This record gives sequence, C-alpha cells and structure tokens, in this order.
Amino acid sequence: MKHPEVILVNESDEPIGTMEKLEAHEKGLLHRAFSVFVINDAGEILIQQRALDKYHSGGLWTNTCCSHPAPGETTLAAAHRRLYEEMGFDCPLQEIFSFTYKNVFDNGLTEHEFDHVFVGTYNGLVRPDDAEVNSYQYLPANQVLSMMEAEPESFTVWFHRALPMVLEHLKMTTSEVKA
Repeated sequence: MKHPEVILVNESDEPIGTMEKLEAHEKGLLHRAFSVFVINDAGEILIQQRALDKYHSGGLWTNTCCSHPAPGETTLAAAHRRLYEEMGFDCPLQEIFSFTYKNVFDNGLTEHEFDHVFVGTYNGLVRPDDAEVNSYQYLPANQVLSMMEAEPESFTVWFHRALPMVLEHLKMTTSEVKA
C-alpha cells in the first residue's frame, strides 16, 4: 500500500520535491499544508477534537480540518477534499493568509509546515468521519479563547498560532463576537 506524499517546499512555498508524509514528519522537513476554519452565520467557529488515535495530537481540539495537498493537487482543491472527507460537507473557501511553523512532538515527529489558512461559512449538517474526528462543536470565538487560556494543552500547536491571526483577519475580537 502506497502511503500519501506531501509536497516539500522552500521558505517561499516553492515546491522542491515530494516525500512520504510520515518520513517528512520524521525528518522535520518543510512541506505544504492547509488549515480550514469554518464559521456559521452566528459567528461561531466550528472546531473539532481530533480522533484519539491520530499519529500526533490525537484528542486535541483544533480548527475545522487540516491536512496536506497531494502532489499535483492545488491547495484549495485539497482543502475542499479534506473538508468533505473529515467533516462530511463542503462550502466556499477563501485563503486569507499563510504562515510557517515548526514543532517537535513527544513521539519524535516534527511538524514543519508552510500552512495555508482558508475560511468558509457553513450552517448545514456536519457528518464527521469517526476515523478523523472524535467530537466537534460550533463555539463563539471568545469561548474558544477562554478554553485555550484555561487548558492550552487541550489544543493543537497550529491552532494556538493560527486562531488569533484568523480572528484578526476577520476582525473578530471578543467584544464583537456573539456570546
């Protein structure tokens, strides 16, 4: 069985090759990734708790979905594909920014990603894949921020970095978001 590959990139997000996903995480090589943030009409953010047996960050809360584009696949197409695969729906998405981060996990894997961040609006039925998602909920941004402050270890590393930038981009301060 062939394992999925990721797109290795330089600091300018220019492709420099491909590598099997686990190997890229074992070697800590910079590769292209994406994070999707879905917000409903009430201004609530759809967060998910990762499946408990994920290869890293299992059981942690994070953004609506995230993954890696496959070689030959655009990042936007991959974001739509994974949103449907993980959460059981699709919606229009817009890329709002990108950032690079690196984090070494206790299991020896390293996330070193050039992360493209997309946002979308959705109000319909959510049908998550149990192999990917343990739980999910729509919450107001101020409640998510309070939870992150009270229990930072319950959230993924990239969510800690991306959420404040998403809220700033969307101009969603805690005073503007519905309680």
